[in-house]
Amino acid sequence: MATLSFISGVIGNIISVLYMLSPVPTFSRIVKHRSTEEFESLPYVSSLATSSLWVFYGLMKSGGLLIATVNGFGIIIELVYVVLFLIFAPTRMRAKTAILVVTLNVGFPAGVVLIALFAMDGDLRLDVLGIVCAVLNILMYASPFAAMKKVVMTKSVEYMPFLLSFFLLLTGAIWTFYAILVKDFFVGVPNGIGFILGVAQIVLYAMYWKSKTSQNLSDDLEDEGQHKLLIHENCEE
Repeated sequence: MATLSFISGVIGNIISVLYMLSPVPTFSRIVKHRSTEEFESLPYVSSLATSSLWVFYGLMKSGGLLIATVNGFGIIIELVYVVLFLIFAPTRMRAKTAILVVTLNVGFPAGVVLIALFAMDGDLRLDVLGIVCAVLNILMYASPFAAMKKVVMTKSVEYMPFLLSFFLLLTGAIWTFYAILVKDFFVGVPNGIGFILGVAQIVLYAMYWKSKTSQNLSDDLEDEGQHKLLIHENCEE
């Protein structure tokens, strides 16, 4: 069983790295266009906060090295995403992102770590850390709700990257399996929820992946307006 849990943890690390790298095409687009367009920063800010505390949890927990290592990589990659968001976001989104960073990536993790180190010890420390990490993980997995809402309203998946949704599903599945093997409730619950949300996002893709992008919709509206103008001019003649 120990070997199986280690193998599943290694697989979980690999899939998690792919999940963390899945927004690369999105940020390539952001850098190319020099704008974050309609993309949301919350998924990346919350992921950075979650990775930070999971590293601390993994270091405090016996046998938690696999959890600490993958989330250590997560800190690096999510930090890059957040910095790019701060560089290329419009003024209002940049201000919103900056507030989220100060609150979720600086103040909150620092407070949790200080309280855990100096006000708790033993099982209580690990349980409190586990609960906080689980709640943050759930919030991280729930952060794409804004993108899912946009998909339903616009009937376009342009601003909900497929790879992010696909690897969310795989990450939730493998870490839920790992958590069952090692009997870690704090890892299992949020990743089980992540798996369900990943399935929901894939279902949305199946429903709307053939829909037009916002650029195509804009072009269609422009063509329609020109067509109406032409009809109007012909009528006047």
